[in-house]
Amino acid sequence: MCNWPALGLCGDHKQAEIAMTASHPSSSLSALREEAAGCRACGLWKHASQTVFGEGPAHAQVMLVGEQPGDKEDLAGHPFVGPAGAMLDRALEEAGVDRKKTYVTNAVKHFKFVPRGKIRLHQKPTTPEIRACRQWYESELALLKPELVVAMGATAAQCVFGKITPINKNRGHVIDLPEGLKALVTVHPSYLLRLPDEDARHREYARFVDDLKIAAALMRKSARAA
Repeated sequence: MCNWPALGLCGDHKQAEIAMTASHPSSSLSALREEAAGCRACGLWKHASQTVFGEGPAHAQVMLVGEQPGDKEDLAGHPFVGPAGAMLDRALEEAGVDRKKTYVTNAVKHFKFVPRGKIRLHQKPTTPEIRACRQWYESELALLKPELVVAMGATAAQCVFGKITPINKNRGHVIDLPEGLKALVTVHPSYLLRLPDEDARHREYARFVDDLKIAAALMRKSARAA
């Protein structure tokens, strides 16, 4: 199930990851979620409040993959419930995608941060951390069998494609992956929140909605074919 050679794992680290993956051939998302709650594949669990696993229907057509939980998600234990989640909800609605019919998860399932007083500042996951957590994404993917995976942000794209994948060069169209899987690359909604210029925010938000409309079109096509 896991594409370890593409990720560049080797030696004892590779064998440890393969053994861990083989230890959880879960038959349901709820069972997989319980197993992921005790994940120790990298050191991020030591400071995070909890594992934040994916949520959504077991047979969702569209799987939305973010980068990692934020502060709000870490405390709540649910993906995309903070400001970026509100931005995503708004964009999905405008694009014509019902979030309740999608499966929402993250490439890395523990919050990585650096404390600054009472504030916990988000830190970008490293490649080894993305590799260590990819087993859970692949297990989710194997159970869901979605028609489309939407990678939101660079970390998500690296997880989905198994390598560093530029966003702007690859966004705006469906990309075929092995085993009939299709993927779509776009920005992470938190990127839109960080843009300092109002005109840039409006422009980039419109592009984000346009990307999500591709997912909406696929869902409509599948509904007509059913």
